[in-house]
Amino acid sequence: MHPETKLPKVGTTIFTVMSQLAAEHGAVNLGQGFPDFPVPARLVDALSRAMQAGHNQYSPMTGIPALRQAIADKTGRCYGWKPDVDAEITVTSGATEAIFNAIHAVVRAGEEVIVLDPCYDCYEPAIELAGATAVHVPLDPATFAPDWDAVRAAITPKTRLLMVNSPHNPSGAMFGAADMQALIGLLRGTDILLLSDEVYEHIVFDGARHESALLYPELRERAFVISSFGKTYHCTGWKVGYCIAPPALSAEFRKVHQYNVFCTFNPAQHAFAEMIAQEPEHYETLGAFYQEKRDSFRAQLLKTKLKPLPVPGGYFQLVDYSAVSDLDDLAFARWLTEEHGVTGIPLSPFYAKPPAGQRLLRLCFAKSDETVNRAIERLSKL
Repeated sequence: MHPETKLPKVGTTIFTVMSQLAAEHGAVNLGQGFPDFPVPARLVDALSRAMQAGHNQYSPMTGIPALRQAIADKTGRCYGWKPDVDAEITVTSGATEAIFNAIHAVVRAGEEVIVLDPCYDCYEPAIELAGATAVHVPLDPATFAPDWDAVRAAITPKTRLLMVNSPHNPSGAMFGAADMQALIGLLRGTDILLLSDEVYEHIVFDGARHESALLYPELRERAFVISSFGKTYHCTGWKVGYCIAPPALSAEFRKVHQYNVFCTFNPAQHAFAEMIAQEPEHYETLGAFYQEKRDSFRAQLLKTKLKPLPVPGGYFQLVDYSAVSDLDDLAFARWLTEEHGVTGIPLSPFYAKPPAGQRLLRLCFAKSDETVNRAIERLSKL
């Protein structure tokens, strides 16, 4: 029996494909975005203590009170506004679950959701499963800056939701204050909701400010703002994130959440609550920690034939490989893995329609010095 697929454009994700290829060829995997260095010791110890203390059963559906309080306190500290602990914060099983929940909470069949290309690959499938249409508006192919006039032109009476991501995956580009004002002007007077994917919120460089939607009352009153503990605390495999949204949106969000996973890994919630409260310097210094890695990686890449693009935030480095090969990015990523033992992620899977002739590869620098040095040694031979 062959059922008609609900996701005809979806196959195995590029991340799975490239990680499997890396394993098969013994390549240094700079593709999938996960750190290969230790989780903070306090967090691991707190997780163990939580399990030993018996926090191994279902948590409250919205998340344990201590973690929601810690999130509220951290949000107030970072953005000068504190969400309501009970009505506006929901702990989720990773940011991907939160994105799915938000879309399915408010988007109906026949409606439209605007996404900015290149965008993370979970966005469109969640939109399609809701019976809606993803409307792709391209970012600038060189700078990955938004064209707000183009976004405005894409709005129709069917537009229900606009999805934004800063710092941006895959490029590392970030919104500035002018972008946020443009976004406010764009949405003012409409019923369009906002989904702000802010999973790299603490990984920002060069003294810049992360322009969270939570900083702007006109945005946060219509927004789902999504964050990831996995990205902040080097534990992507724990799959814990959260969503901050106004009470009416949170109520709808929780209707989907409770029948999706119901609740999230309980002992980790206790560990994060302790970590946030007792070691705030971790997230406060995370940008400096990764900036050192970015700068070191960039300096080493400049000695190769790969051209690194600017990286304002996040932990990915785009490189232009046109001086090495004229292969398209999918073919180049496979060739680089099979022939030179380094794996990256091609950019074309992040687009509905990739720019013609684009020769860019995404490399992750959230790696140990040993891993990066092994990769550079191989890339220097291109």
